[in-house]
Parts: sequence; C-alpha cells; structure tokens
Amino acid sequence: MPTNTESESRKLLGRLRDTMAEDAAGQARLDKITHLTADSMGTEVCSIYLFRDNETLELCASQGLKPEAVHQTRMKLGEGLVGRVASTGKTINAADAPSERGFRYMPETGEEIYSSFLGVPIQRLGSKLGVLVVQSKQAREFTADEVYALEVVAMVLAEMTELGAFVGEGAALKARHTQSLLFRGGTGQEGSAMGHAWLHEPRVVVTNPVADDPDTELRRLHDAVDQLRVSVDEMLAGAGSDGEHAQVLEAYRMFANSKGWMRRMEEDIARGLSAEAAVEKEQSTARARMAQVTDTYLRDRLHDLDDLSNRLLRILTGQGNQTGAELPENPILIARNIGPGELLEYNRKLKGVVLEEGSVGSHAAIVARALAIPLVIHADRITNEALNGDQILVDGDQGIVHLRPDETVVSAFRDKMAMQAKAQERYSSIRDTKCTSADGARIELHMNAGLMADLPSLAGSGAEGVGLFRTELQFLIRNKMPKRTELVDIYAKVLDAAQGKRVIFRTLDIGSDKVLPYMKSLDEPNPALGWRAIRVALDRPGVMRMQLQALVRAANGRPLTIMFPFIAQYEEYARARDEVDKVLARERRLGHPVPERIEVGAMLETPSLAYASRRFFEEVEFLSIGGNDLKQFFFAADRENELVRRRYDTLNISFLSFIENIVARCESTGTPLSFCGEDAGRPIEALVLAAIGLRSLSMRPASVGPVKSLLMRYSLKEVRDVIEESKMRGEQSVRQAVMEYLRDNS
Repeated sequence: MPTNTESESRKLLGRLRDTMAEDAAGQARLDKITHLTADSMGTEVCSIYLFRDNETLELCASQGLKPEAVHQTRMKLGEGLVGRVASTGKTINAADAPSERGFRYMPETGEEIYSSFLGVPIQRLGSKLGVLVVQSKQAREFTADEVYALEVVAMVLAEMTELGAFVGEGAALKARHTQSLLFRGGTGQEGSAMGHAWLHEPRVVVTNPVADDPDTELRRLHDAVDQLRVSVDEMLAGAGSDGEHAQVLEAYRMFANSKGWMRRMEEDIARGLSAEAAVEKEQSTARARMAQVTDTYLRDRLHDLDDLSNRLLRILTGQGNQTGAELPENPILIARNIGPGELLEYNRKLKGVVLEEGSVGSHAAIVARALAIPLVIHADRITNEALNGDQILVDGDQGIVHLRPDETVVSAFRDKMAMQAKAQERYSSIRDTKCTSADGARIELHMNAGLMADLPSLAGSGAEGVGLFRTELQFLIRNKMPKRTELVDIYAKVLDAAQGKRVIFRTLDIGSDKVLPYMKSLDEPNPALGWRAIRVALDRPGVMRMQLQALVRAANGRPLTIMFPFIAQYEEYARARDEVDKVLARERRLGHPVPERIEVGAMLETPSLAYASRRFFEEVEFLSIGGNDLKQFFFAADRENELVRRRYDTLNISFLSFIENIVARCESTGTPLSFCGEDAGRPIEALVLAAIGLRSLSMRPASVGPVKSLLMRYSLKEVRDVIEESKMRGEQSVRQAVMEYLRDNS
C-alpha cells in the first residue's frame, strides 16, 4: 500500500463512488469493486462475501479466486476465518492463514496458494451484512493503515448495500428493505392490527458516503457538532438539578465534547468519507463494542454515544420525524423503546406498537393496554429492517410481527381479523346482560383503567365498573410531580365519566419496573422485591397524603373506593388506613365535603398476606388478588424474564389450591374478594377462577365480552367437579381436563 494513505484512500473511495454511480447491474458493480480494491491494496485477491440468510454467507464476487466459485461457495456463520469475522464482527489479520484457529480450506476457490489474510466485517449500525477479504501469496501481516483502508471500503460497501446498489441482473441478491420478514417477540398486549410502519426514530440513510472535498465536510461536521453541543447544553439547563436525568445529560455533554471522538471522525473525512459516513462509521464501531460489553454501566455509556450519533446524523441530513412527515394510514409505531409520555403524544391514532426492548410490565405496555392496541416486545432488530410506510401485521396474541408480508400471509391475517370482528359483534349482543353462569351463579365483571382514554370503554365493554384504576400513570407520563389541584381535576373527571359506577382507585404503585422520571431511582439487586408501592408510600408519606387529599376532594361527597398496593402484612394496611382517617379528619376541619361512603381495601399480591391474622380479614373492607405479582412470587418466576415467565401455568393445582384458601378465608369473614390481572381476562382461566369461588373479576375492557360469553354458557358446578376429578388423578394442571370438558359440551 502506498505511504500516502489519506491520498490513496481518497482515490479508492472516489473510484468506488464512480462505480456506484454507473448504470450497471449489481454483479458488475461487485466485480469492479473487488478489482479496484485488490489493485489499490496491492493484493492478488479481493473477495466479497454477503449474507444469504441469517446463518449463511455466500461468495458474491472475487478478484483472484476461481470465477466458478462465485455464488457457489457458501459457509455457515462462524465457519472458517470468513465465518469467524462475520460471527464476531472483528477483523482478522493473519500472515499465515492456514495456521490460524478455525481456518477452513475451500478447494473450489483455489485459495491454497495465498498465505496472508485480512478480513473485515461489512456491517451497518450493528446489522451484519457480510465480510470483505483481501489475500496475498506473500506471508505478511497487513499494516494498521491497510487495515483502516479496508475497513473504510467495507463501510462504503455497507452503505451501498443499504441503498440497493448490488441488486440487478446476475447479482442474485434482493434489495434490503424489500424482503418479507417475520419477527418473533413477546406479547406485551394482546390483539391484532394491520397497517403501515412508523418509526419513532427513523433510521438515517446516508446517500453520500464518499466526498470529494474534505475541507467542506470538516466544516459541515464542526457546524453540526457545535449545534449538537448547544442542544445538549440547553437540555442540561432545562433539567436543572434533576438528579439522574441531569447525570445522563452530563454524560451526553462529555461525549459531545470528546476530543477522541472528534479526531476519529476528522481522520475518516480526511481519508475520503463524507461527514455523515464518518459519524456512522464511529457509531457502528460503538455498536459493535456495545454487543461485546457485559458491564451495565459501560453499555449505558455506549448507548449514550449511540444516541448522540443519531442526533448528529439528523442534524447533518435533516432526516427524522421533525421533518414534518405525516403519519401513514393505520400507523403502527416501531421503536427500540418508548416512554409513556411519548407514546401518549401519538394520541389514539396508533393501531399497534412494536418494540425491540420493553417488558410486559413496562410503562409502554400499561399505556398500550389503556389505548387497547396490540403491543409486541423484544422484536429484535426491527428498527434496522423497517422503513416508514412498510406494510406490517402485528399479532399481539402470539408475539409475532410480519414486515412486508406476501399476499398469502396478508389474506390469512385478514381472515383472522374478520373472525375476531365477528366475535366482537356477538359479544356486543350480550353487552348489557348481567353475567350469570348456566347454573345461576352471578359473576361481576369489571375493567382495568389508568387514563381518561380508558373510560369510554366502560359503557362499550359491558363492564360493571372499574375494578382497578392505576393512578401511577398520571405520575409516569409527566416530567415533574403533578400538583394536587391537577390530580383533583383528573380524579373528578374519572368519577364523572363512570356515571355512578364504582371505581377502585389504587394508590401510587411505583418502584420495581415503574420508576418516576423525576425521582432518583435506586440500584436495587431485585427491584420487584424491593422498595416499591406501599413501602415507598409509608416511608415517604407526603406524596400519599397529597394523593389521598386529591381523591377525597375529587369525590366531592360522592362514594369513594381506595385500594393500597403490595400490602404484605396487617401492620402496613393499618398504617395506610390511618392515613386515610387523618385526611378525612383534616378535610372535615377545613369544611370540605367528605365522601358519603368510603371503602378502603388492599391488593393481595404477596403470599404472606394470605396468611395474615383473622383481624386483618375482618378489618379490610375488600381484597383484590393481584394475579400478575402473586403468581410470580408464588412460583418464584420473574414475569419480566422471558425464560421463565410462561413456565408455570395459572391453572396449576398448587396455585389454584392457594387461591381457594384465600377464597375460604374471605368467605369466613365476609370479606369481598376479586381477582385482577391478565389471567382474569383469559376466558378459560376466568371460568376456572369463577368455579373455585371468585365472584368478581377485573380485566382489560376488550376481554369482558369473551369472558362473559364463556361464563354464561357453562355450569360452574360442573367445572368445579372437573377440577376436583383432575386433582384426584394427581394432575399438575387442570387445563387439559377443563379444555376436554368444554370440547365435549360445546
């Protein structure tokens, strides 16, 4: 390689740009690039391997290897030195390739005469696209400048692949972002939706990876970085002394002012890259490092740098949602992750949400349930593959997403949605009918809510009231603590919208996976078992008192129902109940109206509370089993952990026996009992829960119809007999026996 690296690099990149601009088929471009690169690097061989699928690399072009091997030689991810580069995302520079660990001889290529090997990954922002290789007969290790030059060529190849430069006659490659793709994730919220993709943070497409004038590109980079630094300083000033938020922005500012980051981008520009390509090259390097790092703190810092790079790219290209582009018809939001406030800003326009990250208990999942739209989480890499406007099908029931589906998939999905719509029509016919089983047992069905947007569903769903109103959402969607007057207004509107139907307000349930953005979060080893919900409220009673005052004032003399979350023992309930009495006494002294009737209950989410003293069951005015948390603690299976959260069945005999024990204790003291959670909204589970004695269930609005329909068709006594017979046979779960009973009696 000539000594004037920057000059030679610019020449090579200029030739690559000219090749990209030529009106030629994809294969002709690939062939020319291998020739140009081998010539510039002074090697006998240059080869381009691209992924055929997620696990298979194919030799797509070569200068120096046997021509007949092109499109015939394939290898698996991790196989041979090429496969190792692709698998690890790391460069291999070997003077004696045959002696390297993992070397695999491919006889059809004629590569046995070449000793030295330099392979670099072709990747774009973490997307593995292929491997670029040069080889020579001379046994030598390539210099740092030569490695850098090949990495720059690989980066340009990645951009050209993204832009579809290698699609055409003879290339045997499909353009990226035109293929039909299937993503398997997790269910965040059930339901089905068909629409068009809308990326919350659209991927920036670099259309000019190569530039002629380094001075102009340097000025563009410096201007954009200056603008970036100003915006970070403004964000930091706006955060004030706001703890953790300010710490994150301080990290942003540190990276934005990093001399090393700036120097590397300037060097990339000097070698012939455009300002955008230089930023993206550094971003890809950070993404590759992120994939290798296990330390949480370092991963967070690399994530900060990745986010800053995105901001800088948007400044340079003018691309992003701020360009004024309009939402497509039936928009389905795609994001890596999203906060509840950002999700609510879309109002009720969205038909569904797909996230690369997220969890079943995340803020986004809670809001998706409130908006009654399907949510799929852990759809890995979808933000890299989707483009705004792409057709997309979301199956929240199975946690599956079809991107750019073919017509057969679309047709089958339409049929499924039509069947669901037909079922909803059937449910609407029993909307105003009280839920009574075939043998005359009366079961009350309530809905869960957390936003004003939920309340219109109360009448339409057929629910008899709100069995759980999650008050924490009003805290989570703000960037500062809401005022008492704001809460009074919100709670009053909720009671107005309920039109006299009972609303159970659950007091602030924060901690674990629900961290307020304006409160310092704790680094707890197991937050689900940590400082959360009632524990926070009792240790910091000011917020609880303010919320209780707001609820009492919002009621304005009307009946009021309050429920405390995560009660683990009688003493916690007694202290919380005492706070209610203090608030009522204070409101009376101030001359404010107090509720004509007030009920104070607790959520039973910990096994310990099931064994509380009889005094507790006599004093508490109602109990609601929080099925989601109770199940995870009963089975010691974290519901946020995809490896175990579906491992245990709700209809497991041991869990049902535990619930039966709670039912019996409540019956002996006359304590009203309900079941609240995802399982209450699943018809089979709801039927079994009713059969073992639960007469009140609370669920998402869309589940009321299906649950009511099934409960009204069957005898609870007969289902109870099926359960008892299953127990007698020693079965682990009653699910199979109940399913067989339903089939036999349908």
